[in-house]
Amino acid sequence: MTADPAASDAPASFPRRQAATRRFTLGAPRRPTVSPDGRRVVLLRSRAGDDPVTCLWLLDVPSGQEHLLVDPRDLDVPGEEELPPEERARRERVREQSGGIVEYALDAAASLAVFVVSGRAFTVDLVPGASPEPLPVDGPVIDPRPDPTGARVAFVRAGTLHVHERATGTTHVLAGPEEGDGPGVSWGLAEFIAAEEMNRYRGYWWSPDGSQLAVARVDDAPVSRWWIADPAHPDRRPTEMAYPAAGTANAVVDLALVDLDGTRTAVDLGAHTAYLADVAWSVHDLLVTVSTRDQRRVEVRRVDPDTGESTVAVEQTDDVWVDLVGGVPTHLSDGALVRCADRDDTRRLVVDGVPVTPPGLQVRGVADVDGDTVLFTASERPEDVTVWTWSRAGGPVRLGPQYGVWTGRRAGGVTVLAGADLDSDGTRTTVLRADGSSVGVVSYAQAPGLVPQVRRVATDPGGPSVAVLLPHDHVAGSRRLPVLLDPYGGPHSQRVLAARGAFLTSQWFADQGFAVVVADGRGTPGRGPAYERAVFGDLATPVLDDQVAALHAAAEQVGDLDLDRVAIRGWSFGGYLAALAVLRRPEVFHAAVAGAPVTDWRLYDTHYTERYLDHPDTRPDAYERSSILDDPGTTAPARPIMLVHGLADDNVVAAHTLRLSSALLAAGHPHTVLPLSGVTHMTPQEVVAENLLLLQVAFLRDALG
Repeated sequence: MTADPAASDAPASFPRRQAATRRFTLGAPRRPTVSPDGRRVVLLRSRAGDDPVTCLWLLDVPSGQEHLLVDPRDLDVPGEEELPPEERARRERVREQSGGIVEYALDAAASLAVFVVSGRAFTVDLVPGASPEPLPVDGPVIDPRPDPTGARVAFVRAGTLHVHERATGTTHVLAGPEEGDGPGVSWGLAEFIAAEEMNRYRGYWWSPDGSQLAVARVDDAPVSRWWIADPAHPDRRPTEMAYPAAGTANAVVDLALVDLDGTRTAVDLGAHTAYLADVAWSVHDLLVTVSTRDQRRVEVRRVDPDTGESTVAVEQTDDVWVDLVGGVPTHLSDGALVRCADRDDTRRLVVDGVPVTPPGLQVRGVADVDGDTVLFTASERPEDVTVWTWSRAGGPVRLGPQYGVWTGRRAGGVTVLAGADLDSDGTRTTVLRADGSSVGVVSYAQAPGLVPQVRRVATDPGGPSVAVLLPHDHVAGSRRLPVLLDPYGGPHSQRVLAARGAFLTSQWFADQGFAVVVADGRGTPGRGPAYERAVFGDLATPVLDDQVAALHAAAEQVGDLDLDRVAIRGWSFGGYLAALAVLRRPEVFHAAVAGAPVTDWRLYDTHYTERYLDHPDTRPDAYERSSILDDPGTTAPARPIMLVHGLADDNVVAAHTLRLSSALLAAGHPHTVLPLSGVTHMTPQEVVAENLLLLQVAFLRDALG
């Protein structure tokens, strides 16, 4: 192993710099919110490109001046090592890699912010020079949120929802476990499945006037108990977690309306509900989105806040599954219901039952509604995600660049655009004022010093999206290059995007002497519902076939690719795909690095797995086709595999890798296992992240000769 770059005066290597900067995201503005009057933008950002401590900032829109509101280092709090377990779990679910202030909540006027640092809650007025005030409550505090008026702050502690009255300084319990409840009952928190798979990270919602809350009660007693141990520290007790594996019981989730005096009214979630997907409470309606366990029926139910009774406002059904789309349902200012639905193989924006975006424009999600204007993201090409508005007067209009990967927020006629493209480094953030002028938001992010040379490869209609990256010093025709496929390849995530940051690691691998092929096959988003649903009942065959098709298309169109030396690497679903490739197509793939792979889908969670493979009791054949534990020894030749897994991973548990390793050993299949002590599904630690890349290169060079 090479010497530690930090120990010398030599410039740090790209792997070390990428790890230290959290993939060059530190110092970049993120999580912006626009005040309803359009005069303020609140955002998070660290003070340097290698500073992991995130601060709270305020931008005055009329003047364009920025103000540092809170630097966590100025607060009297312990460090990140003192985070409560619930906060660590929440950060793992959202894949949060930085520290400091990583989330905040605002009152309705965006005049007050509430945030947590190391389990202690603080409030701060959103005016320049304001000082943060600690909430006078015992910790640790989870998910504090002010009511719309700013008079109260609710928070969760020890599975119990509390409300703090700011005027009197008193705090009281609003909802919590009662006598007879087991240890798995909590109020006000999102259960594992909601946070990991449904993007619902909260468990309570204030009413618009601050007089009530809708609160989720979670009982995870029915859920199987798994144990996450750290073999490197045998003196430590294993961590117990409730993990709902495919085919097993989920947590029981109920919803109650709770008055400020603690009076509770149960909410009718309907007879078909297995999952509480979302709650949206506005001046127009209290809406809850619920789903059946097979996810083929999703209901938006309108709830009476006085009685808890509900009626179906919208019902969506599908023979395969119904997708949950972020940001909907919601309302226009006149009460019109905004949602998304699949029509003409297109995910379209729908207002009061009428599709208002055209076929072919794939809506990705709704960011905000500002009066009668909807701000949403959509794709005309799968590699681009751009920002659009829709209004009755103007229809759908693109806002900002046509190419790249962009997000946005909007209120008071002011829009924040943030995004990246293939022509520049990092993320650019701009505030568009209501008068048409704009102001840029400062980014302290470091430049990678590496410019990906991305070549698009054409495939047949309906084929995968493919990009190829060659070494910067490669001269066409001078040599044949070993090939490295670098996919994710599965649902929810794309790799072929019109942004430099998506290809930095791939280009670094290319500069180590590989031709790198990146492909998004069937099951990946951005191409329409049919493309995503092509993996139903089989998570193996379509995705692997598309990687092979991508490889051959790249070899035909780019040249200099040595198909006698082909490797594949990936993490999570990509790790599964990498192992799958060498086990089922060894005539094509000659080596693999499989990081945190799912090897047996019966060991993965209910909501994700059953959406694609159905219940294992109903479709055991789907699980047999998609799992790879029986593959070792069934094909020849046996290609070398490096298996990498964090032993603290509570998403794809290490049992996946250990069981595959046992099967490989029994079959005499050569493989290497690299266990990462104390590492979860993420690898933010600098030395770990850097050396993982270096070890992969060494393994692949050796395996491919």
